[in-house]
Amino acid sequence: MAHDFEPLKARVRDISYTPGRDALRHISPLLLQAQDLTATVLVRLTALDNSAYTSIAGSRAGLELMASVVSSSSLAGTDLAHVVLANPYEGAQFAGYPADDEAVRTVRHAEVITQMNGHLDDAVHQLDLCAIGCRYVATGITENLASEREHESAAVRQTTGPTVTAAQYDALSALAGGGLLYESATRGLGATRVATEDGTRVSIVTYRALHERGLVTRDTTTSLMSGGQKITVPEQGRQALARPRPNAAPTTTTLAGPLKAAVAQGARR
Repeated sequence: MAHDFEPLKARVRDISYTPGRDALRHISPLLLQAQDLTATVLVRLTALDNSAYTSIAGSRAGLELMASVVSSSSLAGTDLAHVVLANPYEGAQFAGYPADDEAVRTVRHAEVITQMNGHLDDAVHQLDLCAIGCRYVATGITENLASEREHESAAVRQTTGPTVTAAQYDALSALAGGGLLYESATRGLGATRVATEDGTRVSIVTYRALHERGLVTRDTTTSLMSGGQKITVPEQGRQALARPRPNAAPTTTTLAGPLKAAVAQGARR
């Protein structure tokens, strides 16, 4: 609607008229157009207020701004109406009063021209506010809708991320806080184990299932026997954790010694 208000603003700003019948002829269509635009903006505001847009975060500000456009458009119409009111008319006087001669008419016109121009300037200002307001509303609606779509996409990603079992979910949750893959010195060569920072025991079978799906990674630049290999939960695994935990009995147990004990054990090896 900014494209409707701006041409009207230009016409009001650039109007050329002579007080009297000529002014009424020029001002009347401008006043009628301002009133039409006010009605149109009010219809648009009502439509927005009755739409699903009101459920989107930030929509209240858009509705309030649209209401301010209604107000400014109405005020522009009032300013133009004041021009009509201030305009000097040339009707006949009551009986017994002398008719205006040219000198009297010139004085009357000079007295009201400043007042009429002041109302026209006010109308231009209000119409400018209308155009600006419409652009802000359009931008706000676009940004609000984009934000809502991103929010919905994030929700979809959260609900459609990788699925895991309850045991795998618990293992991922523990490993997200810090994990280590190491080779046990007490169970013979090749007895690979997993330790977590919080002491939760994760079976090697569960770890391998997560690793094969890319839900966990390990630092292969270090040795399993000396210090172990740090386990990390990448984005794929964090998406799985973003889903609700599966309703199943947990299959992990608490390890007697935490991650530091496992590191020390690997070092003794």
